[in-house]
Amino acid sequence: MTAETRPPLSVTVLFDADKLVLELRHDAEGPYHVFPNGGSGAVGAPRVALSLEEALHARIRPAGTAEAVLRAWSRGPVPQGAVPLVDPSAVPPVRVRAGAVVVRDGAVLLIRFTRRDGTSRYEIPGGGVEEGETPETAVLRELDEETGLAGTLGPEIARVWKDGRHEHYFLVAATGEVGPPETLDTYGGVPVWVPVAELPATPLWPRRLSWRIEHWHRTGWPERPAELADSITELRPPCGW
Repeated sequence: MTAETRPPLSVTVLFDADKLVLELRHDAEGPYHVFPNGGSGAVGAPRVALSLEEALHARIRPAGTAEAVLRAWSRGPVPQGAVPLVDPSAVPPVRVRAGAVVVRDGAVLLIRFTRRDGTSRYEIPGGGVEEGETPETAVLRELDEETGLAGTLGPEIARVWKDGRHEHYFLVAATGEVGPPETLDTYGGVPVWVPVAELPATPLWPRRLSWRIEHWHRTGWPERPAELADSITELRPPCGW
């Protein structure tokens, strides 16, 4: 059998009533969940059943398959049985990005880009990790370059795979005030403070992270980084998965 004729790898989506059945495993960072592979799975791996609310906040691998399943589940009928295995974390990145989640007085610092038609989109401050840097050092450099703020690094709260990029998002405490626009390197964007409560309805990239930041701000930041694939390109429709 050649590579061209070999069937694609798949995982098995199983439900017990209205709960998703996954295998529970552990790595150096703690527990995570996987879809059973071909219905068999690892020997001795316990299975757990998660509600949609629980699954939305669980580390489920592979992240690309999890995105597709959670999107379908949040909207209606869910694919069951064998589904394609999509694991963006296993693909060498074309770019590694680090982003700073800065919250102050109930607002989060974003970079706003205004289109010619007057509509806006937003990004979390950050940029590419340069040669010789780590995401931890890059995020503070990028925050300074894009906003003029000095930052103190907090925990990594999310890892996002999107369009060949591996992105690391950190909670950062920042001091001072945003610098004058002419001193900032934002590629035409403008730093703005947006109320955290508005994030679920804000056209923010990465889309799957926006509502989670609002949720974490109310309920507590995650103990381990969320792992999210994000294939969303249109930022305005609501996203709840």
